[in-house]
Amino acid sequence: MKKLIVSVMALTLGAQAATAGGPVVVEEEMEVVAEKPASSVGILPLLLIPVILCVALCGGSDDERRSTAG
Repeated sequence: MKKLIVSVMALTLGAQAATAGGPVVVEEEMEVVAEKPASSVGILPLLLIPVILCVALCGGSDDERRSTAG
């Protein structure tokens, strides 16, 4: 009988200890992400502008060069 009382008390105390302190509340941290500004331009378009201007302004000439051999 004594063993039964001890085991019941152990279960009761174990259950009370498991719920002691109330529920555990876990709050998720909100991650703050900095957005890129809309005016951000990559380097590739900046490199293409001088190349396009050079092709347009320094392009081949329309003069036809004829050799007068003969």
